[in-house]
Amino acid sequence: MAEIKAGLEGVVVGQQDISFINGEVGELIYRGYHIDELAPSASFEEIVFLLWHGKLPTKQELDALKERLASCRALNDSQMKFLKSIPHYARPMSVCRTGVSQIALYDTSYQTLEVYERGTNLARADNILSQAPTIIAAFSRLRRGFKPIPPREDLDHAANFLWMLNGKDPSPEAVRAFDLYLVLTAEHGFNASTFSCRVTASTWANIYASVVSGIGTLSGHSHGGAVQAVMNQFMEIGNIDNVEPWFNGCLETKKRIMGIGHRVYKTLDPRAPHLRAKVQELSKLSDNRKWYDIAIKLEELASKNEYFQERKLYPNVDFYSAPLLYMLGLEPDMYSPMFALSRIAGWCAHIMGQYENNRLIRPRAEYIGPKGLKWTPMEERGNFGADTTL
Repeated sequence: MAEIKAGLEGVVVGQQDISFINGEVGELIYRGYHIDELAPSASFEEIVFLLWHGKLPTKQELDALKERLASCRALNDSQMKFLKSIPHYARPMSVCRTGVSQIALYDTSYQTLEVYERGTNLARADNILSQAPTIIAAFSRLRRGFKPIPPREDLDHAANFLWMLNGKDPSPEAVRAFDLYLVLTAEHGFNASTFSCRVTASTWANIYASVVSGIGTLSGHSHGGAVQAVMNQFMEIGNIDNVEPWFNGCLETKKRIMGIGHRVYKTLDPRAPHLRAKVQELSKLSDNRKWYDIAIKLEELASKNEYFQERKLYPNVDFYSAPLLYMLGLEPDMYSPMFALSRIAGWCAHIMGQYENNRLIRPRAEYIGPKGLKWTPMEERGNFGADTTL
């Protein structure tokens, strides 16, 4: 009998050269570059090029990518009409999922070119990466009672999103903070949403359908939804004086502390220190250290606690992403879409990689149900235990 690994934990299901994770030492590598090399200097567009093409771009290549992305940002009238028809109480992640699906409807190559042709898929990836931020920013403004703000072609990816969100030129510090977030969350191996993308792509479904699969998976509370839960947790704590009693209360009631612990990392998530430093920087600039102080205190208490030490539970990427995004003016239910806007880069890299060496992903499961049951005619089944409620 084959050994069963619940959740496929520890199971290697394929090979890829896009990213490498060593959970024991806290190592994350994009295409050969350690995240500590990329985080201080790389722009999100450079990371996109690296993930999609396997190398860092030249200036000419980077400029060309930026020009293509900027030219794809605008939505057509039908897309905007759809966004205006969405109820304001809709979940932003649902809007992201449906909006990306809608992008495919206006792709003139959609019905004519082979799904696995790389040039076509790069153009489609441009569309998804460029228009998804426009969709999310437009919905954010509409639900707040404001008119959507058209994208600008003279701004880079991160700056343009903040411009569309708020209608004013973002500060350089805000742009760099958001760009850093995008860089750090762009790719992370065969995580749940990336694996969903690859499963869908393995059926030769198109890149739009594959990305939509990723968004649906990312929306879950155990994946992309966790970052919103972290901010809700910090808001529940409220102030630094309440951190310790709140922490002790969680220990007594066995309540899970969000943002600490990771399925892969058994040490500090290598993305967390970069986000921590950026949150500290934003706190100094805004004269509001509240969220940074709460996070630092909570991390300190967890690091000294025997329970967390024994289980090797440390802050993950969500722990400091939450206060960073909050300080950029984003509401907590917008955090999962922010994750998606970044991870689209990694998803598209994996989807194109799947197409290049494709095999249908079709695992088996051990059957543990009954066998040998005999068919019973309807009149002999009786009504015992039946639920007749309409």
